Amino acid sequence: MVKMMDTEPSNELQWDEPLGRVPILSYGSGHMLNDITSSCWFTYLLVFLTDLGLSPRDAAVVMLSGQLADGFATIFVGELIDRFGHFKLWHAGGSILVAISFSSVFGSCLPCKLTGTNSTTLETVGYSTFAAIFNVGWAVTQVAHMSMVNCMTSNPTSRVALVSCRNAFTMIANLSLYGIALLMFSLLQSVSVIVQYRWIAYASISLGSCFVAVFLIGTKEPGLNQSCQNKSLSRISWAHWFKKVLYFQVALVYMFTRLVTNVSQAFLAFYVINDLGMHQSSKALVPAIIYVCSLMVSVMLQETRWSSWRLKTYFSAGAMLWILSGVGIILLPSRMHNLMYALSITIGAANALMTVTSISMEGVLVGEDLNGCAFVYGSLSFVDKVSCGIALYILESYQGSTKISANQDLAYGYSVTRLGLGLVPAVCSLLSAIVAYTMDLPDTRRRPLLAPLLA
Repeated sequence: MVKMMDTEPSNELQWDEPLGRVPILSYGSGHMLNDITSSCWFTYLLVFLTDLGLSPRDAAVVMLSGQLADGFATIFVGELIDRFGHFKLWHAGGSILVAISFSSVFGSCLPCKLTGTNSTTLETVGYSTFAAIFNVGWAVTQVAHMSMVNCMTSNPTSRVALVSCRNAFTMIANLSLYGIALLMFSLLQSVSVIVQYRWIAYASISLGSCFVAVFLIGTKEPGLNQSCQNKSLSRISWAHWFKKVLYFQVALVYMFTRLVTNVSQAFLAFYVINDLGMHQSSKALVPAIIYVCSLMVSVMLQETRWSSWRLKTYFSAGAMLWILSGVGIILLPSRMHNLMYALSITIGAANALMTVTSISMEGVLVGEDLNGCAFVYGSLSFVDKVSCGIALYILESYQGSTKISANQDLAYGYSVTRLGLGLVPAVCSLLSAIVAYTMDLPDTRRRPLLAPLLA
């Protein structure tokens, strides 16, 4: 009995110790498959579907169906993980579903083959079905992976390091996608663009699956080794979170942050080619600069001694950078398109600052209430997915219904693409900064990492 009592404080001290380089890196690799397929989803799906013959509105329906399925799945997955645990088991199952279904999203229309018809309606339904399945698997993997952070360690600095490392691998995934795309476009010039997109998807799935294997082998199951399950004897109800003002504030900040990153990613390639008239290679070069800058900033954030005040300050700094970038995007004339490379640097830094700190705010919100952390991450992800799906659907369907080109003026001399890339992220950044300023985040002590990740 005495030994058991002595063991509990020892476990508590061990759980509070800073994490080393290996567990942080292995954890960060676990979202690589999700990240690279997500980047392919937002960058190439709409182009792929329209090249197949679907109208912009039908292509937007496919994307919206996936986003809605993802959003609703996160709620139920979060509840199930809170109830049954086993983070790695959920993660593995979701990854398998992602790998199988994503190949069908960029594959041939299966219902069309089975019925022997090629109607636009059947194509839309077929691709929407696989898009929904893919996003359900994506949601399972995401919620399981994000929920592990608070159960792997109670050290606040290590929690931010886990989030920062995860964000760094997100940037690596995006860079890998554009590297794969450039390779496929170069090697497969003799085949159709549709076939090139399919091979990009297949290569992305293969690369991401390798990193999933690294995560499953190198990361320990938190529920088996840590005392996070003992922090609260009863599972926390949803009402507990809905009574907290901070919950709604963090939800808004996270939603606006995801709108900034996803909407800008979806319109970036169209903007540099159609609005600025840049070379075709800029579709890969400009995003690459953004993600390299984001990766560098994410690595630097690992060494920061975090406090609640610094979380809010760094987030606001990222929001201000995006506001300035948005103004530049809206006003940038095509004859000065080379300035887009400079704007890419500020966009990359802004994305990293906003993403790392907004996800870290979720960890501050959860705190020690670990038996309900999956619901928090799931519900906030629901708001993120639904809002992004609706925003992209409105912008894309407007383009399709009005039959305007990306270069044609929409209002006050600006195109849909220019407003979607510049105005929408800038407004979301401003609103998120205002919400972050009003937050009353509980302060905690921050201790440095046991070792820097890139020593």
